[in-house]
Amino acid sequence: MPIATRRTSAPLAPPAPTGLHAAPRIDLVLLGVAVASVSLSAPLIAATAAPALAIAFWRNAMAAGVLTPVALLGRGHRTELRTMGRRAVLLAAAAGCLLALHFALWLPSLRMTSVASSTALCTTTPIWTTIVLWLRGRHVPRMVWAGSVVAIAGVLILTGVDLSLSPRALAGDALALGGGVAAAGYVLLGAEVRRTVSTTAYTYVCYSTAALLLLGVCVASGAQLGSYSPATWAKLAVLTGAAQLLGHTLLNRVVSTLGPSVTSTSILLETPGAALIAALWLHQLPPAAAWPALLVILVGLALVIRGDSVARKGPVGE
Repeated sequence: MPIATRRTSAPLAPPAPTGLHAAPRIDLVLLGVAVASVSLSAPLIAATAAPALAIAFWRNAMAAGVLTPVALLGRGHRTELRTMGRRAVLLAAAAGCLLALHFALWLPSLRMTSVASSTALCTTTPIWTTIVLWLRGRHVPRMVWAGSVVAIAGVLILTGVDLSLSPRALAGDALALGGGVAAAGYVLLGAEVRRTVSTTAYTYVCYSTAALLLLGVCVASGAQLGSYSPATWAKLAVLTGAAQLLGHTLLNRVVSTLGPSVTSTSILLETPGAALIAALWLHQLPPAAAWPALLVILVGLALVIRGDSVARKGPVGE
C-alpha cells in the first residue's frame, strides 16, 4: 500500500525513524505492560465458560463501548474522527476486519487442537510480518530474519508443539496458522494508520469494526451471547480491560515508534508470560523448558531489535 506524504515547498525530510533507539523510554515501559496484559488472555479464556466466538465479540464490543465516550465526547478526538481521511478510515476498518479474523480463527482452534499446537502456530506472526515487509520492497536485514526464527523456535521449545494427524486437529492447526497470518496484517495496518492517526481514534474504529463483524459471525453460527453467570461476565470484563484495552491498545500505541517487526516479535513473550500467570493463578507449574525457552525468545527479540536498528541507521534504500 502506498505511504502518503505531505506536500511542502521545503525538501522532503526522511521518514521518522522507528525502532528501539528512536522510541521514547516510556514506549518501552508501555510495551512491557502490553505484553504482560495480553499474557492474561489465554488463562482467562481457558477459565471463561462462554463460546469462543462470543468471547471474541464481547472483548471487542466492551472495549469499543469504553472508548465511545472518550472518542465521541472528547472535543479533540471527535474532531479527529470527523476529519479522518478516507484512506485512514478504510485502513483502520481493514485492521479491524483482520483483528476479527484473528480472533475468529484462533479462539476456536484452541478447542480443536492442542493448546500447544494452537499457540505455537498462531505466534508465527513475526515471520509473516517480515515476509509482508519484504514483499512490499522493504529491506529486511538477515539479523531480523534470524531473530524471528530464533524467537519462534523458543515458543516451540516451550509449547512442545505436537501436530496431530486427526482431521479435527489438523483443521485446528490450520485455523491457528491463519490466525497468525491475520495478526500480522493487523499489526502492519495498525503501524501504517498510526503514522497520522491517534491511538484513540484508530482503536475506536478498529475495535468497533471487529465487534460488528464478530457479532454477525456469532448470530450466523448461533453462538450464545448472553445468560452467563456473574463470574463469567466478570472474567469477560477483566479480559477486556487487561488483554484488549491495556494489551492491544498499548501495542497500537507503541507500534508507530517501535515498528511492526519489533512489536510483533515482542508479542511472543506472551507465551512464557501466560505460563507464569497460569502457575501463579491456576497453580499449573510451567514445564521444565519454560526458562530456557524464555531465554531463546529474548535472544531472538534482541536480534530483531538489533537488526531493525542497524537497518534504520543505514543509508536510504539499503
